[in-house]
Amino acid sequence: MNTSALAHDGRIEAERAARGSVVKGAARAGFVARGVIYLLVGVLALQIAFGERSRQADRQGALGEIAQRPFGAVVLWALGIGLAGMALWRLSEAAFGAAGPAGRTAKKRLPALARCVFYAFVAYSVLSLAAGSGDGGGSSDEQSKDVTARLLDVPAGQWIVGVAGAGIVVAGVWIGGRAVTRAYHDRLRLGEMSPRTRRLVDVTGVGGGAARGLVFAAAGAFAVRAAADYDPGHAKGLDDTLRSFAHTPVGPGLLACVAAGLVLFGLFSFAMARWRDV
Repeated sequence: MNTSALAHDGRIEAERAARGSVVKGAARAGFVARGVIYLLVGVLALQIAFGERSRQADRQGALGEIAQRPFGAVVLWALGIGLAGMALWRLSEAAFGAAGPAGRTAKKRLPALARCVFYAFVAYSVLSLAAGSGDGGGSSDEQSKDVTARLLDVPAGQWIVGVAGAGIVVAGVWIGGRAVTRAYHDRLRLGEMSPRTRRLVDVTGVGGGAARGLVFAAAGAFAVRAAADYDPGHAKGLDDTLRSFAHTPVGPGLLACVAAGLVLFGLFSFAMARWRDV
């Protein structure tokens, strides 16, 4: 057998493994881990809306809450492994294509690769915190300001930050729009759900996705403002973005609604772990 045939057989075996039960299980574990983090961020944001100003409503805040609980280190290890599973699944999609007729196109593979890098970074942050050698990735607010300051210092930095911010705004609108139109139905095994379960999943999918999209769009708008004013201090991470909702004319009520939406998105992630096609 020549080397090209061996390479072809090897690729077939690798693709079969990528679509096997281990990778599928890793993906479902990743959705559960994502759900836990969003659920906790939403709860922390709700506490801020009702006066607990000392809370930090971002990933670091959520992980810090877990770390303080009994068996917190065990939970952190489980979350880190789950997020690593999500990264592995996204890597398999980038390499071999996702489920569905358009799964092998660059339009699907490139976002999968970007998500793989993101979840690998988050998994590393969580596992480092579990091992006692990290801080969970640091404050999202500090990270946003630091990255923005670095970018503003490079040639055409204002344009880079502005375009990136506009891209995040567009992504937020896209996320919210897909949630409201229930585009996620295409990726769920709806036939396995009872009518009541489907309605509950839609509540979490629509409400959670809309809230998540709004947060993305708001964070992007702050990045655009930072670029326009040449001031990295205007850039906001997840925590500051959420707090900004309490400073609108609607007041803390808007923050409470957005926070409740993030809780719903956490629950929706659990539904994705159960019924999503992977």
